[in-house]
Amino acid sequence: MANVIKLRKGLDINLKGKATGKVMTVKTSGEYAMVPEDFIGLVPKVVVKEGDKVLAGDALFVNKKFPEVKFASPVSGTVTAVVRGDRRKLLCVKVKADAKQEFRDFNVKKVEALDGKMVVETLLNAGLFGYINQLPYAVSATPDVSPKSIFVSAFRDMPLAADFNVELEGKEEEFQTGLTALSKVAKTFLDISPKQNAGPLASMKNVEVTVFDGPCPAGNVGVQVNHLDPVNKGEVVWTVDPTTVIFIGRLFLHGKVELERVIALAGSEMKTPCFVKVMTGQPLSDVLDGQLGDCTHVRLINGNPLTGRRCTTEGYVGGHTSEITAIPEGDDNDEMLGWIMPRLGEFSANRSYFSWLMGKAKEYVLDARIKGGERHMIMSGEYDSVFPMDIYAEYLIKAILTGNIDKMEQLGIYEVAPEDFALAEFVDSSKLELQRIVREGLDMLRKENA
Repeated sequence: MANVIKLRKGLDINLKGKATGKVMTVKTSGEYAMVPEDFIGLVPKVVVKEGDKVLAGDALFVNKKFPEVKFASPVSGTVTAVVRGDRRKLLCVKVKADAKQEFRDFNVKKVEALDGKMVVETLLNAGLFGYINQLPYAVSATPDVSPKSIFVSAFRDMPLAADFNVELEGKEEEFQTGLTALSKVAKTFLDISPKQNAGPLASMKNVEVTVFDGPCPAGNVGVQVNHLDPVNKGEVVWTVDPTTVIFIGRLFLHGKVELERVIALAGSEMKTPCFVKVMTGQPLSDVLDGQLGDCTHVRLINGNPLTGRRCTTEGYVGGHTSEITAIPEGDDNDEMLGWIMPRLGEFSANRSYFSWLMGKAKEYVLDARIKGGERHMIMSGEYDSVFPMDIYAEYLIKAILTGNIDKMEQLGIYEVAPEDFALAEFVDSSKLELQRIVREGLDMLRKENA
């Protein structure tokens, strides 16, 4: 019987355009790209050049500070471009896929017979280790420090987030193998939602299964770490996306790197919200073919509306992408009387509109406007109402803004990631970019402790 942790703080935002139905397939143009920006904290170094032939699983670039951390090509083919930006910043490495795919053979391995060191070495050789993140700092993990525990959250509850149960169907053995491999490295926690407690996830072996019952952000891995195994100074916890666990399981079961995944196409501006089978690095122009109309007033997001990154159809499916969402930009709206107009169709976290009378089942169409300008920070307790962690969020933000490292450490910055502040940013009447502020604070602390 799984442990149950009940959370009361948070906020569910029910948006129109949730992905439903069967998993669809999309066409492919045959060109793929790996984007270093998808892996936070990485300083990339390219190890291929234009014209090189690569197999699926061969390294395209490595972490400059830890060259043993490789990032594998999702397909076999020819390297067509190494794209750089300002100051020669690496933007992506493009590969034109072969008609017939060939894979680098990493040998099938019996996970039960391996120890933690052998598991890590296998992930490093295959270019999958960099998909693992760590706390503190919420960056791509490095192999120089062993984690005290590993967290996998199969519970996605951000607005329009993809349902992992859809991706898991038919891949239960791969997921279990991935969990077993991680459990060889450190104690592993698998966190699920109450609805998932009746499915195959609740019976996974070699992990400690915990049910998190509560509103968003109960599914945030940072929230789960805070309640089960908090991070103190000098400690490291790994956090692994459930899709990455499937990648790891495939590696040990089949001896090759297969980066195929299922993502959601969601949002009110999608013609047909659905689940699609894609490859990491696949162009969004392929994935979104026929889904978008006139994009003049549409915000396209690589991720969910609260934590995703703004993108265009010229982007690519990222290493951690689980959904692509499209919502109205809102720059063409002309509302009579502005915010003071009573209305039933707009969402409000504090019941400023009468829409709360419509019940929780009502779906809303929200646009990308912040509806106000940045102003002085008011200690109103707004953050605390949606922040289910044992941390004083407002005081931590102030410590980051003032650059007070001692206060940051005392207030628990080692336990947080920018996504933990997504809902606080949504309800913030001061209109501060809290996720950006937290990211800058973590980067500052990481630099000081280097």
